[in-house]
This record gives sequence, C-alpha cells and structure tokens, in this order.
Amino acid sequence: MRMRRKKNLETHLDECGVYFTELHESTLDTREKSESFLNLDELFGRTAPLLLEIGCGKGGFAAKLAKRYPEFNILAVEKSKNVLLSACKDAMADEIPNLRFLCGGAEYLARHIKPHTVERIYLNFSCPFPKARHASRRLTAPAFLDVYKQLLSKDAQIHQKTDHPRFFEFSIENLTKAGFKLQNVSLDLHNSDFEGNIMTEYESRFVELGKPIYRLEAYL
Repeated sequence: MRMRRKKNLETHLDECGVYFTELHESTLDTREKSESFLNLDELFGRTAPLLLEIGCGKGGFAAKLAKRYPEFNILAVEKSKNVLLSACKDAMADEIPNLRFLCGGAEYLARHIKPHTVERIYLNFSCPFPKARHASRRLTAPAFLDVYKQLLSKDAQIHQKTDHPRFFEFSIENLTKAGFKLQNVSLDLHNSDFEGNIMTEYESRFVELGKPIYRLEAYL
C-alpha cells in the first residue's frame, strides 16, 4: 500500500537541512554522462570512510548502523521523498551526526559519489520485482552491479538480505557472472551462527512469520 503524500512535504524536507539531499535526475536517460560529485566532507562536516545503504525505507537500519559505527559516515539512499521525511526527522530527533539521506535512484549514484570511495554497500530487502519482464529493475541486475563496481573501494563488500528465494538466486547468479566472490552465504540467517546482524523493520516482521532470511556478502 502506497503511503499518502505528506502535507507540505517540500517545506518539511527543507527543515531537515543537511540530513536531506535530493538528486534531480529522474527524467534523464541513464546512458547520458554528467558528473556532479557530492561534497561528502561538507555534507557530513568531516572526512570519514563511507558506508552506503540503497533502498533505506524509513531509515531504521541506517540509524542503527550509524550508532554502531560512529567512525563511518552513513549515506542512506531512497527514491521516495515521502518515506525519507520520516527517516530524516527521526535522525534529527536522535541527533545522529554521521547519518545523511539521499533521495534518488541507484542508477545515478556513480555520477554523484566519487569512484572507489564506498567501503560497503547494503541492500536490505530490496523489491524483488518477481515478474521476469521487470528483472532489470532488481538492484542486483547487471546494470546496477556495474554502478556498484564504480563506487566500491578496494576490498569493499556488498551485503544483501532478502526474504525472497528466487531473487536471492538471481543475485547470486549475477554477482558471480560480474566477477564477485561470495562469502558468509546463509539460507536461514536467524538459524545460523552469524553474529552482529542489524535487524530491519521488514526483517522483524518476516522473522515473526517464521520466514527464512537469505543473506550474502560479495566482494571483488
């Protein structure tokens, strides 16, 4: 169910200050090349290694991540401004200094984040787009993996979690074809010996329903 657009959304987003940044490229052909790198040192008010979550939703995971790793800058990406308003307000209320939110599509990120500066990419419960004709929209489709390759620094990783087995198989196949190596692959995360997991809102619901959570780490 789609969230109803919040009243005076743009005004409220303006009040979020540095917590909210928007990319104005939704109508551009992704094949066009136009680089305009974000000044992340200015945005965060410091220089620190960068972690990136793509598809952050209401920002719960990103907030927990930022609190666990204060030595990192956390940039959380989401396409819905409506959803990001809640995320920004929560981060402001908690006064989380190392968390910022970016509104835009993953396909544009290589134009706005300098090459090979991301230490880790998180893909948490991305939309699986189950219909075959929509496979190119999945965040582990080849075009998106090409973007991630441009962003990731040496020895950086992609961490993915999903409740959707076919999407997980799709991800493994595409990551392998793109030259990524896999480690810590789990077909049932919460019945494994993996430690340090940060739960997302969706994940909590799925676990309550008894659904297995699939997880992997990928690196070049």
